[in-house]
Amino acid sequence: MSAAVVLEQVSKSFGDKHAVRELDLVVPAGALYGFIGPNGAGKTTLLRMILSILLPDRGKIAVLGRGSALEARDRVGYLPEERGLYRKMKVGALLSYLARLKGVERGAARRRARAWLERVGLESVLSKRCEELSKGMQQKVGFVAAVINQPELVVLDEPFSGLDPVSTRLLRELVVELHAGGATILFSTHVMAQAEELCERVVMLHQGLKVLDASVAEIRGSYDPRTIRFEPLDPDADPARLRALRSVRALEQNASFYRILLEPDADPRAALAELVATQAPARVELERKSLEDVFVEIVSGNADRASEQSLRAALAEQRPVEDAR
Repeated sequence: MSAAVVLEQVSKSFGDKHAVRELDLVVPAGALYGFIGPNGAGKTTLLRMILSILLPDRGKIAVLGRGSALEARDRVGYLPEERGLYRKMKVGALLSYLARLKGVERGAARRRARAWLERVGLESVLSKRCEELSKGMQQKVGFVAAVINQPELVVLDEPFSGLDPVSTRLLRELVVELHAGGATILFSTHVMAQAEELCERVVMLHQGLKVLDASVAEIRGSYDPRTIRFEPLDPDADPARLRALRSVRALEQNASFYRILLEPDADPRAALAELVATQAPARVELERKSLEDVFVEIVSGNADRASEQSLRAALAEQRPVEDAR
């Protein structure tokens, strides 16, 4: 399979800050990649270098078989994190204009603008000025602007930021549809659960370094579940018998269930059978590590629990994560 994007030893600094460091990456054509990590990890800088908005200090970047995205600009679509629309222009005219800049014929540009606005539920804003739209509406218009030229490569920087749940679901469905149609999709997010739900493969960044590049399936297979969620059939049951089992390292009791941490050498399947035989469950399941759990484990290494909690707080608050190792 041909590559849509190839990076070789790419680095970028701003003064003393290393935004991206010696990054190698190959994105196959037709892939759906998520670039994940906290704010300040280097995601936006990386995407901007792929698009030739920024030039790397060192390294090489090829896009759609060309020496740079500039040489393939009519085949690329981009939704930046900072949504930029010409505020005084009417929505339909803006979308038609942007489509024509990407080589779309005038009549086709108008038809696509109208059709896409209908797809995102904004057919009524065709003749409104961009400044009259809400932030969420502007974000949808920005998404339409990114894909109206039917690009082979779609780059979305934090596409779901600030959207309500209904709009988030709609955009996610449209991304899946574009991918199914053959487009290569790259998108960044600090909300790792979004990437976990949507992506085939994720590239995890921390302080400009690529710390993980794997498919979601590979990640799930590499990180065996060590935790079991156990809801007892009898809510008044004593958990002491479960806590005493050899495979159980710790048991945390919540309002309606137990979270059971297994010993490192325990077989999760055997432990499940042992737990069920010891106490009747209403529900029991393995809790797999989330991408956030994987990130915290990679970044924190053998750090103490306080450092792990600090990492999670930084992710939740959307602030840069310091190195905890």
